[in-house]
Amino acid sequence: MSYEDELLEATGLFEFVEEPTDPDQNGVRHPDVEVELIGMDGNAFGVLGRVSKALTRAGYGDEVTEFTAEATAGDYDDLLATVMRWVDVR
Repeated sequence: MSYEDELLEATGLFEFVEEPTDPDQNGVRHPDVEVELIGMDGNAFGVLGRVSKALTRAGYGDEVTEFTAEATAGDYDDLLATVMRWVDVR
């Protein structure tokens, strides 16, 4: 960890997250599902709907309830972080 990372972590300005060790592994649950969020302008329900629809169309409809529960468990920033863990965001 660099000095800057240590300083930022010590001040509590961010939470350190380990990078994946495999360069091909990006940590996305469904990298085959691409969702474009440009133009959503902070609309949480629009984001939820767009990702849910994309998951269903890609054949992961049985996981939409799990995604929705995880995505709505926090604030808007948590929603976006969850989306980025689940699908490939463009």
